[in-house]
Amino acid sequence: MTDYVTVTSDAPHGRTGAIKLHGRDAFDGMHKAGRLAAETLDMLVPHMVPGVTTAALDRLIYDFILAGGGVPATLGYRGYAHSTCISINHVVCHGIPADKPLKSGDIVNVDVTPIVDGWHGDSSRMYLIGDVPLKAKRLVEVTYECLMLGIEQARPGNHMGDVAHAIQRHAESNRYGVVRDFCGHGLGRLFHDAPEVVHVGRPGTGVELRPGMIFTIEPMINIGRPDVKLLEDGWTAVTRDRSLSAQFEHSIGITEDGCEIFTCSPAGLDKPPY
Repeated sequence: MTDYVTVTSDAPHGRTGAIKLHGRDAFDGMHKAGRLAAETLDMLVPHMVPGVTTAALDRLIYDFILAGGGVPATLGYRGYAHSTCISINHVVCHGIPADKPLKSGDIVNVDVTPIVDGWHGDSSRMYLIGDVPLKAKRLVEVTYECLMLGIEQARPGNHMGDVAHAIQRHAESNRYGVVRDFCGHGLGRLFHDAPEVVHVGRPGTGVELRPGMIFTIEPMINIGRPDVKLLEDGWTAVTRDRSLSAQFEHSIGITEDGCEIFTCSPAGLDKPPY
C-alpha cells in the first residue's frame, strides 16, 4: 500500500518511504530552483563545441550556479567531486567530468541539480557536437519525445504505469531499448525521495498520481539493447553493447488538473538543434 503525507515548508524532510504532497510554497521554490537548472543548461549552448573538455564545462557550471544563488547538489554527494554529470555517446548516465575533449559527432548529456533556498532543481539535456550522424540525431529526437509523452500522462488520477507506458511504447516503436537500471525519483528539499519513477510499465499500474507530488521524469533510451553496466569508478554507467544512449530530464509537480514543469528553458532551448 502506498503512503502519502501532506507536508509544509517547515516540516522535517527525512526519507520515510511515504510520498510527500506539497503546497504552493513548495511549487514556488521548485520553480526558482528549476529555472536556475534550465538557465545553466542554456548557458552551455555556445560552449558545446569540439575541443572543449568536460572538466572545463564542469567549472563553467559550478561558477554559473554559484553566481545564480545556488549550490550544486552533486558536489560532495556520496563522495562525488563534481558539479555535474556529463555522459558522452554510449555512457548512459553519471559520466564524470575529465580532461578528455569532446569531438565532432559526439552526443552529450549534461545533468545539473542546483539547490536554491533548499529546493532541488534537477534537469538534463542532450547536446549535439559538430557534425552528428543522422541515426544519433534521431535517437536524441525520439528520447525528447519520450520525455514529453511521459509528461503528458502526468496528471491526477493517472498512475506511474501510464507515464512509463507512454515512454516505453514510443521508444520501442522506434526499435530502441529503454533502460531499466535507473529511474526518476521524488524531489524537493531532498535530492532523491519517494516515489521511484520507472520508464517501462503497464497503464493503470503503479503509484497513483496526486496533486502536490514532485518528481523527475528522465528516460534513458538506447539505440541497442537496454542493458547497462557500471564501470569500476562506481559512477559511470554504459550500454553493455556500446550502442549510443540519450537522456532528457525535467522536474515536475502534479497539480489539480495536470502538471507544472519546473525546468523548462527560459530561452526555448529544451531540445536540439540549439
